[in-house]
Amino acid sequence: MNTEIITDGIPLNQAKKALIMIHGRGAGAHDILSVAKHLNVQDFALVAPQAENRTWYPYSFLVPLEENEPSFSKSLEAIHQVVVAIQQNGIEKENIYFLGFSQGACLALEFTARNAAKYGGVVAFTGGLIGDKVYEEHYTGNFEGTPIFIGTSDPDFHVPVERVNESEALLKKLGANVTKKIYENMGHTISQDEVDLANELVFTKK
Repeated sequence: MNTEIITDGIPLNQAKKALIMIHGRGAGAHDILSVAKHLNVQDFALVAPQAENRTWYPYSFLVPLEENEPSFSKSLEAIHQVVVAIQQNGIEKENIYFLGFSQGACLALEFTARNAAKYGGVVAFTGGLIGDKVYEEHYTGNFEGTPIFIGTSDPDFHVPVERVNESEALLKKLGANVTKKIYENMGHTISQDEVDLANELVFTKK
């Protein structure tokens, strides 16, 4: 798996914290990296994998999982490889953070829920767990209080609020400290309020 990776911020071998930034469908690593300038991540290594053909999986995140294969499994493996590379630079899981928008938010939630552990935090700008339903048996581990922020619009053309609520319940069951905020008619975008909450809840100075 040779996923292209774009990095920014503090070099990985010098950083104590790392943020994995996962772009949405049709976008790219540079697009999601541009969000970092609005976040309290000045002392982070920023790591943004680039999806092949600018999409992590071909269809909606709500179709049966097998319809998005093999791209879906390849994308999960790509994120896993990024985590391994970060750990090889001496950064512990509890100092690894995840952020995604839309398709990238879905992938961030799906990967961390399948590999629940005490991470630095997870920010999902408009996303939910992936599949035609939430398959509880796919998710293991314990988040041990990892802060997770999910923001979304009601309605959102791609991400139904019902799936966001189901995802919140599953993440809490795995021990995450979840904050969800639903914005009326926000549209498929990232709002300033979401950025402010991500900074307050996840990217707090420690």
